[in-house]
Amino acid sequence: MKQIKDTCYKQIKETYEREKHKPVRDRNLIKFTCDKFANYKSAFQKLFYRTCKLTFGVPIACKKYNLEHNNNPIERYNGKSKDRIKSIRSGFKSFEGAKCFMDLRRVIYNFVNPHQELQGKTPAEAAEIFLSLGRNKLLNLIKFLAKSRR
Repeated sequence: MKQIKDTCYKQIKETYEREKHKPVRDRNLIKFTCDKFANYKSAFQKLFYRTCKLTFGVPIACKKYNLEHNNNPIERYNGKSKDRIKSIRSGFKSFEGAKCFMDLRRVIYNFVNPHQELQGKTPAEAAEIFLSLGRNKLLNLIKFLAKSRR
């Protein structure tokens, strides 16, 4: 949740500022959905309680119960991350190395790999974040970030 706040809070705040003048039940705020893990709820309350909405206690297979949200994609992502980490036999030499690895996995997941559920778009494209990365997306994304940091 802290990482989300660090990277997305400006957008969250803009949405909140646009909606805060409406009655509470009519506000169209950014929504977080999570399972029954209590730490999510407490972290949400600490970081986003005024600016967003939380749907708490959603079971993993919720479509089976005719609920709107589904937790399966994030659980699959977490499972794939765990599987990848297990295959690194020597483990990580430092916390910084682990953080860099997970950041790279997140970037590849969101900007490079297309998803069948999103009709062949990446999550970034589905969220209307368009970067003209061409055919070699990862290399061009690295070049794009290197230019922006100069």
